[in-house]
Amino acid sequence: QVQLVESGGGLVQAGGSLRLSCAASGRIFIINAMGWYRQVPEKQRELVAVITSAGSTNYADSVKGRFTISRDHAKNTVYLQMNSLKPEDTAVYYCNADIYVNLVGKRNVWGQGTQVTVSS
Repeated sequence: QVQLVESGGGLVQAGGSLRLSCAASGRIFIINAMGWYRQVPEKQRELVAVITSAGSTNYADSVKGRFTISRDHAKNTVYLQMNSLKPEDTAVYYCNADIYVNLVGKRNVWGQGTQVTVSS
């Protein structure tokens, strides 16, 4: 069994910053890509940023230049540094990872979500 636990959400004023963390635990052989998604009520979950095991990154156009994704392989943790936050960044943020529990067994795992609220 593997799980992802997020932390770091909260309430911040527009222009402020937050840092989200997501730690993977359990039976882990290797972690491939890790990413952050967000969702607002009545809308589909959307990709915010993703980072591969080699460190390649990809961002949604709406967050480029403001958000930075990074990971610590030793801690099985991915981070999302969010700067210059806007009210439209308000959402529940979910961590996601492709985790191999052995050589052939891959699991796509989601965290429980953490609320980010940006006030104007």
